[in-house]
Amino acid sequence: MAGVGKLMKQAAKMQKAIEATQAELEKKELEVSSGGGAVTIKINGQGEFLDLKIDPELLQEEASLVEETLLGAVKEAAAKAKAFNEEEMGKATQGFSMPGFM
Repeated sequence: MAGVGKLMKQAAKMQKAIEATQAELEKKELEVSSGGGAVTIKINGQGEFLDLKIDPELLQEEASLVEETLLGAVKEAAAKAKAFNEEEMGKATQGFSMPGFM
């Protein structure tokens, strides 16, 4: 059963790599601007929103424009964080092969 021991060691090593990557993702800040800089959102690599700034001039616009701009910024920030997360987690698990699992 030497193969099982090898798999267990590989799984433990991969788990440590994933945990380290998750800690780094939590620290990583991404910034997204929308509406020509009228809305700026900071989000971390785990998808947690950290900050939201709205240019006061945007708030003087029609409500539908403000809503559209905010929604666009939120969607873009979430997509950027997801893509970054997937890329970094892919790096963390690269080279680990678990037959029957991946």
